[in-house]
Amino acid sequence: MADADADTRPNVLFVLTDQERYDCSAPEGPPVETPAIDRLSSEGVRFDRAFTPISICSSARASLLTGKFPHGHGMLNNCHEPDAIRANLPDDLPTFSEELVAAGYDLTYTGKWHAGRDQTPADFGFSYLGGSDEHHDDIDEAFREYREERGTPVGEADLAEEIYTGDDPRDGSEGTFVAAKTSVDVEDTRAYFLAERTIGAIEDHADGDRDVPFFHRADFYGPHHPYVVPEPYASMYDPDEIEPPASYAETYDGKPQVQENYLAYRGVTDFDWDLWAEALAKYWGFVTLIDHQLERILETLDERGLADETVVIHASDHGDFAGSHRQFNKGPLMYDDTYRIPLQVRWPGVADTGATCEVPVHLHDLAATFLEMADVPAPDAFDSRSLVPILENGGDLPTDAEWAESTFAQYHGDEFGLYSQRMVRTDRYKYVYNGPDIDELYDLETDSAELHNLIDHPEYDEVRRDMRDRLVEWMHETDDPNRAWVTDVLENAP
Repeated sequence: MADADADTRPNVLFVLTDQERYDCSAPEGPPVETPAIDRLSSEGVRFDRAFTPISICSSARASLLTGKFPHGHGMLNNCHEPDAIRANLPDDLPTFSEELVAAGYDLTYTGKWHAGRDQTPADFGFSYLGGSDEHHDDIDEAFREYREERGTPVGEADLAEEIYTGDDPRDGSEGTFVAAKTSVDVEDTRAYFLAERTIGAIEDHADGDRDVPFFHRADFYGPHHPYVVPEPYASMYDPDEIEPPASYAETYDGKPQVQENYLAYRGVTDFDWDLWAEALAKYWGFVTLIDHQLERILETLDERGLADETVVIHASDHGDFAGSHRQFNKGPLMYDDTYRIPLQVRWPGVADTGATCEVPVHLHDLAATFLEMADVPAPDAFDSRSLVPILENGGDLPTDAEWAESTFAQYHGDEFGLYSQRMVRTDRYKYVYNGPDIDELYDLETDSAELHNLIDHPEYDEVRRDMRDRLVEWMHETDDPNRAWVTDVLENAP
């Protein structure tokens, strides 16, 4: 019989990948092997309409931490950039992690941070176990020591050119690879190292005071470009068997000019499908490499008797084009390739197994979700909505719940400069407001690849007005600083 004084709040294991596409683990997606993610889907709830509030690493991660849309926390572009609008988060913003610490949770963190140039996970209540740096190019001391102990030391950069073999499709920026094969062993990869540190944290908890609930966050660096993977993952997928996605037929007719310009900016204008297939094969291999590390982590929960008392959540900060729309990375293009994200939640004894949720949710809704799981009220400052009622209701929205039928997103620019965008998406339509250029409207039911911009199509006049109204209402509700200007522009638009 359990001790009546024991803390019965669940442990939480949160696994966040970096630039993982939704479709890689979707039932209707490509043939990518993701046994661990599939297991979470079969043993929990898979969210089919989860979206990031912004497709930029620092901004999305800051939203996750603060439970706010990017315009609410101010980290609008990547914090490591020289022109970062905000290098660090304001001190007065509440975060889910600090709330959990105050509630008695033991917080640990491994891997990528990228939510503050000078701030670290330790500044937000986590005990940091290594694997990160200011960005994601250089290694930290913990990983360096790990490699040295294994007899495979590295140079100044974990992504050092000398570790590559074989083909190396590149983008246009100096020294940046799109995809390649590394000669190191799987055990020498950062993905394996981060799994080792996560397994260590789980074992420490199992051997310690199990009445104190833990929250562990494991942030993997992949499958972010460059897609550099060892064997057997480098040759796991045959490029000759990969077919172009429907969006590869993109012509950019009737689209904002920045989209075609971005091909040149990223240096992929001349990439043909053979080269993209080579890169995509490595990207898929990267996804499977990380999934196999997640499998090791889940096995540890089982072996140490913690699986039944631990919520496991997998998500990604945003997606990756990986050749879709003939694009690389992400940018001022608000397609589902980079805005739709994977999200699976396994909560033994609470969430139904094998359920699929069609409710539209945001990545930063997890902030309020973590807190409700811990019986902690979410701060009033959060834009975040807890997913707990949905999880407790078999993946469906409770009948008495108030929930928006749309998801919203924004973009403010990246390395190339500022570029203001706002997006609203329903189950059928997507509308994108582009400050410097023409807007976009897509009928996702008839054009899931988002190839045909219907913004000026007369048969969609009513849809366009409705979607603009939704966007303006959301901008006012969330105090978007551009709300007055955008409202004026859209009210006077045809």
